[in-house]
Amino acid sequence: MASTITSRRKQLGNELRHARNAARMTQQAVADVLGCTQGKVNKIESGAVGVKLGDVRAMLDAFGIVGDEAETLMNLARAAAGQRGHWSGYRSVVPHWFRTFTDLEPAAAEILTWHGERIPGPLQSEHYMLKQFTEAGATDVTSLVRNRLDRKAVFDQQQPPYYRFILSEAALRRAPGGHSPGVMLDQVEHLLELEKRARVYLHVLPFEARLASVPNDFTIMRFPDRTRDFVYIEHSAGGLYLDDVKDFQLFVDSWDRLRGAALEHQDTRQFFKELAEHYRVQLAKDSAAKG
Repeated sequence: MASTITSRRKQLGNELRHARNAARMTQQAVADVLGCTQGKVNKIESGAVGVKLGDVRAMLDAFGIVGDEAETLMNLARAAAGQRGHWSGYRSVVPHWFRTFTDLEPAAAEILTWHGERIPGPLQSEHYMLKQFTEAGATDVTSLVRNRLDRKAVFDQQQPPYYRFILSEAALRRAPGGHSPGVMLDQVEHLLELEKRARVYLHVLPFEARLASVPNDFTIMRFPDRTRDFVYIEHSAGGLYLDDVKDFQLFVDSWDRLRGAALEHQDTRQFFKELAEHYRVQLAKDSAAKG
């Protein structure tokens, strides 16, 4: 049966166990640091019980974990504890099941993501975001946009993850709310600018690609440290995290098939340019019809 991470608490316990093993410490040694029993440490690592932020900090110090890696794990601990501090204000609009993803996104070494019907959040232009949230009937559009813009900071890190996107042609032609050449022109021009960035790779899967079928959207995250690689799948009721080795490899194989059928870099750029011109023509026609 697939191993699924169903809570941030379990994810945190998993990371702490990997960190302890890497530090060559026993659960009893950690218990001595925390002043508790070995059984409680075992429950913390299994995700059966919560853990105080002070205890997490003490464990990280004992494991010799500092800097960005320590801050990433502390962010995960805050999310697992359900604290409002890290997710207060406009960030509180982020669904609880997506917070582990956004906490770990900046720490990844490589992110491989496939989207069949929509532009993923980090690639969305502000115009596209506004249209999408408005059409969805969102009540706090400003907070949603601010949070999504925050995620783009991952591209500006000193050493950002290698972020590789495959987008179906359908995602580039289906505008939020239907026919909207102005929104889609802005979006495609935004993609042309984004693909100039270091470590951002965009590939289009055209309608004529030779594939028997395409899978639902998924994202593969790989990490440079002890954090376990996983696949994230979003659905209408929440998000699912899979880290079972066999399941993980199935998604890697699926990604490889999609990548093999998708356009190369230069062809993708040309596709964007031609699509942008198509939307310019549509926009001009719409304006002429209104005039």
